[in-house]
Amino acid sequence: MGSFEKVREIIAENLSLSEDEIKLDSRIVDDLGADSLDVMETVMALEEEFNVKFPEDEIKELQTVNDLVKYIDEKTK
Repeated sequence: MGSFEKVREIIAENLSLSEDEIKLDSRIVDDLGADSLDVMETVMALEEEFNVKFPEDEIKELQTVNDLVKYIDEKTK
C-alpha cells in the first residue's frame, strides 16, 4: 500500500468519510470539513503510522492531502 492510500484510509477513519471522497488535491479543512481537533487527531495518527514528526509550526502549511503525502514521503525515504 502506498503512502497516499494509507493517508487516505487514516483521514477517512478520523473524519468518518468514504475513502472515495478523499483525493490528492482535497483540502483537509475546506473540502473534507476537518476542524482543528480533527486535524490534530489525524496528524497524531499519521505520526504513529509512519513514524514521522510534524513540527507544529508546519502543520498549518499542510493544507491538502497531497501536502501530507509529500511530507511523509520526504521524511520516510
